[in-house]
Amino acid sequence: MRAVGIIVHGGPEVLELVDVPEVEAGPGQVRIRNYAAAVNPTDVVARNGMLAEMQKKNPPPYVPGMDAAGIVDQVGENVTTGVKVGDRVMAMVVPRAAHGAYREQIVLDQRAVVPAPAGSSHVEACTLPMNALTARMSLDLLDLKPGQVIAVTGGPGAYGGYVIQLAKADGLKVIADGADSDRVLLQSLGADIVVSRGDGFADKIREHFPQGVDGLADGALLNALAVDAVKDGGSFTAIRGFKGKDQRDIKFTATWVTGYDGAYEKLDLLREQVEAGVLTLRVAGSVTPEDAGHAHQRLEQGGTRGRMVIEF
Repeated sequence: MRAVGIIVHGGPEVLELVDVPEVEAGPGQVRIRNYAAAVNPTDVVARNGMLAEMQKKNPPPYVPGMDAAGIVDQVGENVTTGVKVGDRVMAMVVPRAAHGAYREQIVLDQRAVVPAPAGSSHVEACTLPMNALTARMSLDLLDLKPGQVIAVTGGPGAYGGYVIQLAKADGLKVIADGADSDRVLLQSLGADIVVSRGDGFADKIREHFPQGVDGLADGALLNALAVDAVKDGGSFTAIRGFKGKDQRDIKFTATWVTGYDGAYEKLDLLREQVEAGVLTLRVAGSVTPEDAGHAHQRLEQGGTRGRMVIEF
């Protein structure tokens, strides 16, 4: 069975087609014939060696990928979610060794697998699970109430865009940063106020909200540079594990989406929100498995404003 894997860490060119054993669905599991895998920043980290110490517990190849979409082709015993062979589905994958989404067949726990949004292609559907669940977790951690204000960094990206759309659905007011070329996109996603990207982010936020915002979701990895945008007693969450030092009674959390692995109801609700027009699926382009390195290259160059997808 074909997969895109890593034998030796390095640049995009180290991604190669590898052969991995066929897998069978066990009790409580579902097997997907995978047709599309989104390419995310976490996949770059898996490829470039930043996770090498963690990965070396298993032999290569290491198969990245946290988003899959395809057709159910096998259902194990004791599956109770109603999924059946032939269903179009999507799933978030937590990679381990050769168990990643960059493969044309994968077995997952039944609660990780939900129907794909009606009317979506496999390529479109695979861009939703991991990034939207990450955005949902960030908002859950910030625990803001309707009418409060959230600042979002990295709004034009997949995670940031979903934070903006979900925040608006939650009744929040949104202020986001972006380049001038991103202003129309951010407004279309629902941002109430757009400030220019660059130095002095916190100062720009406080020009609009002098006391600071109620909460901040940091998708651009500004980390400590964004903390001053938050008011005393507010909340701050970031991807990649950053937690600020104790100050001004701010509640700091780190958004680790693996905590929502198997969160069937949350992912299925996100599917419903796509179907209702609340969330927008954004595809930057697709590549064949043989050209997966190009997708990584495009991602690292920045500015894709959507997800590159490996199409099996």
